[in-house]
Amino acid sequence: MNAAFCGVLFKVTNMKNYQELLSENKAWAEETFKKIDGKLSVVTKRLSNVIAGDGNKENGKRGQIPAWAWTSGFWGGLNWLLYDYTKNEDYRITAENNVKLLDEGLKEYEKLHHDVGFMWHLCAGAAYRLTGDENSKVRNLFAAASLSSRFVLGGEYIRAWNGTWDGNEVSDWTIIDCLMNLPLLYWASDVIGDDRFKRIAMAHADTALATHLRDDGSIVHIVEHDRETGECVATYAGQGSAVGSSWSRGQAWALYGFVISYLHTNEVRYLDAAKQVANYFIANCCDDWLPRVDFRAPSTPVYYDTTAGACAACGMIELAKILPEHEGGMYMHAALNMLKAMEEKFCNFDSEIDYILDGGTMRYPVKDQFTERQAGVHTPIIYGDFFYTEAILKLLGSEFNPW
Repeated sequence: MNAAFCGVLFKVTNMKNYQELLSENKAWAEETFKKIDGKLSVVTKRLSNVIAGDGNKENGKRGQIPAWAWTSGFWGGLNWLLYDYTKNEDYRITAENNVKLLDEGLKEYEKLHHDVGFMWHLCAGAAYRLTGDENSKVRNLFAAASLSSRFVLGGEYIRAWNGTWDGNEVSDWTIIDCLMNLPLLYWASDVIGDDRFKRIAMAHADTALATHLRDDGSIVHIVEHDRETGECVATYAGQGSAVGSSWSRGQAWALYGFVISYLHTNEVRYLDAAKQVANYFIANCCDDWLPRVDFRAPSTPVYYDTTAGACAACGMIELAKILPEHEGGMYMHAALNMLKAMEEKFCNFDSEIDYILDGGTMRYPVKDQFTERQAGVHTPIIYGDFFYTEAILKLLGSEFNPW
């Protein structure tokens, strides 16, 4: 039995099954969503005509970001989640405005990279699925074509970025984040009845299994590949503390990303990988259930990342639904503990403040390279609100999966 799984068993004691936990925590989830909806029903009117980004703790406001920014789909996507569950027209109006604002991003071809799934699938893709808007279908198909064009034959991977990153040539780099963009390709194959997009998605997911997933369930953030074989040439710290570290949001991207690939393909290897990553994630959460930015960083100073916890919770809830009840209960137990810990320490439900979830951290502040401010330490990040709301809606039985 691997060490990560032993840690999970030690951490999750007196385990109840998935349905028992869901029933016992229904009132908490309903009350939490009531607070989310009460706040965001006000905020959405204030930010109806902009692409909202990360929050500013000094003034409580969200900044506006350009359409080509990699997080540009989350504000519209959050409003689609809320509209689907509440049918509040204010959420639909804001979401549809964001779909149109994102059209500017399609004009910036050289600025687009692997994150077009985050950008369009969560916003335009949701618009098509919830309203049947044909223009949004076309927008999403253009994004899928862009993502599939990044696939490197021979190497069997989707190139992450363009040009250089921190002075390094990145034409043969993949990052674990891309697993969360693959749903765009699965969707494209489904909607046009052509499996070439799905084949690309699965090829990339298989390369990630071989090169990003370590034996203990931890994840490499950045891999440089041999262009012809796909084999790992080098690894990089990325947003973690060092080469060989374990950046917690990368763990969350992998956990939820492999779950999503399983849901779209029914290939058990993706489910097994998701469980392995989830076991490692749970085993490395401290007793307060709040993930640190890097599970292999020094114990002090303490840097949290609530975005990692919120995303991982979504993946664990899906695991709980997929697996037999008692096995699923382990993951539901962990997800609930993380969500409750975040609500207690980091959630803000004041409607005068634009954001809900504080305590996100963009990257580990490496000594002599980044200050805490430059690294975005303990700050409100737009996708934190998205994943936190998505997780609560999953607990309430929402059947709309944005992925």
